[in-house]
Amino acid sequence: MHFKEGEIIYIDKPLTWTSFQVVARVRFLLCKKLGVKKLKVGHAGTLDPLATGVMTLCTGKATKRIDELQAHTKEYIATLKLGATTPSFDLEHEVDATYPTEHITLELLQETLKQFVGTIEQVPPTFSACKVDGKRAYDLARKGKEVELKAKTLIIDEIELQDFNAEEMTAVIRVVCSKGTYIRALARDIGQALNSGAHLIGLRRTQVGSIRVEQCLQMDAFPAWLDAQEIEEEE
Repeated sequence: MHFKEGEIIYIDKPLTWTSFQVVARVRFLLCKKLGVKKLKVGHAGTLDPLATGVMTLCTGKATKRIDELQAHTKEYIATLKLGATTPSFDLEHEVDATYPTEHITLELLQETLKQFVGTIEQVPPTFSACKVDGKRAYDLARKGKEVELKAKTLIIDEIELQDFNAEEMTAVIRVVCSKGTYIRALARDIGQALNSGAHLIGLRRTQVGSIRVEQCLQMDAFPAWLDAQEIEEEE
């Protein structure tokens, strides 16, 4: 393999790891394997710490392809808790408000999800990597500062309800969407459309482009995989 010339590596990001930690670990192991002090490694699409699944990593000159790879359609399996919200719209923060759920039925949920298929406008979550005046929104939010983010146009190709538990008030949905879609923000908006609230309690990115999560390397298996690779002599 030509890691300096450029390779694309697909990792199944573990729960609680940040995208930065995945990149740093892979870069460290690659540098050790190659016997170099520096190597360009970048990712083509962030995953939140509480999300798992497909992460595309590029090495060397392949980092020039990051924009192209980021543009690929993505598929997620998301588990929503209905009737409650958190500041981050996931489990990173405690529930800050609860809402009625008695009116939510399977039929209402199915009809509501249809509203989100197609081209939609979505305001990113305050706790996100979006930049406001050069600073990350989540850094400002964690300092208690007001953050106003503009709506972005994006495309939801499919939303499929896979499971609805009326007792637990949880829903599992499969979402196929364009670059820039925040599934946490989608959960927030679905909750509002139901005249209630919602936040994510589970998120897995199952596909990016043609790459399925089943094809990805596990982080704990990466060192052994790397040891087994033949490294081509770099020019």
